[in-house]
Amino acid sequence: MEILQHIWGSTPEGEGIILYTMRNSHGSELQLCNIGASIVGVKFRDRNGNIDDIALGYQDATSYIGDGAASGKSVGRVAGRIARGQMVIDGEEYRLEVNNGPNHLHGGSKGFANCYWEGRVETNRVVFSRISEDMEQGYPGELIVEAVYDFDDDDQIVITYLAKSNKRTVVNLTNHLYWNLHGEGSEKSILDHELKLNCSQVLEMDTVQIPTGKLLDVKSTALDFTDWRRFGDEIDSEFNNIRTYRGYDHCFAVDGWQRNILGEVGELRCEATGRKISILSSQPAAVLYTGNWLAGGCPITKSGKRYDDYAGVAIECQGFSDAVHHPHFPSIELEAGELYCQKIVFKLDTF
Repeated sequence: MEILQHIWGSTPEGEGIILYTMRNSHGSELQLCNIGASIVGVKFRDRNGNIDDIALGYQDATSYIGDGAASGKSVGRVAGRIARGQMVIDGEEYRLEVNNGPNHLHGGSKGFANCYWEGRVETNRVVFSRISEDMEQGYPGELIVEAVYDFDDDDQIVITYLAKSNKRTVVNLTNHLYWNLHGEGSEKSILDHELKLNCSQVLEMDTVQIPTGKLLDVKSTALDFTDWRRFGDEIDSEFNNIRTYRGYDHCFAVDGWQRNILGEVGELRCEATGRKISILSSQPAAVLYTGNWLAGGCPITKSGKRYDDYAGVAIECQGFSDAVHHPHFPSIELEAGELYCQKIVFKLDTF
């Protein structure tokens, strides 16, 4: 494994933005940067051996500061939405920033995705770390957090999130990478991509994308990805607010999930290029987001263009959305001194 690093730019405060390039023996590449502990590029072959960048991203390093799409970023302290920006821990109420309609989203506008992380190379891996201060963005406890990236000759990307707090708090981390298996500069959408998920239930959602607390069976609905389904086939369905959201933006429960056990989540594929990605995670849920609001909200892309809606798809392995308000959901609370450790694996291949 070859790991290259160079200064890509600097923040307004003068901190260096570092680009890390991990290259394996096949010529596949994983590119990372320390704004948001982000994946900024994934270069991988198609069935004919042509290499393209299949991860959405931007031309300039500074474009990763404050982008609404959170492209490729490590999202936290809590990924997803928290209803009304309010939660209670140990009987004490905490108020969080309301930054998405009436709700709190992805840890707030100054959450982990928009923070500067310290980066380092450890032999054949890249490690990003930061200290989230007590009450940062309204969350209790000083949290020490790491995002660890491994990439190997089997074209397997392994993300490990580690965290520890000095107070009882909540943590739910994920990576917000958008895939386009045609290539990010192809100007083709992901509506012809097919997905299969190991998920027979999905959270019922209200019109502002907050779970009602009920889990719905997906069988014979537009959210049934238990067998291969093209995104474009029923993306206009009215079931569970798909049309209201302008596409898929739903939280699925992973079948057979066991705490601290890496399990199969699903597989994404593109018939036109022969690329596929197998997804594994230790988390109980996966949020499927088909890039419904990418148009007009992204900076200049790596290919010098602008992304349209549905230019990429994110499959965010994480805890259940709004778990703080639903005691029957798997808890995202972290006790003082307890180690938070979650893994996400993307296995790249062709067919």
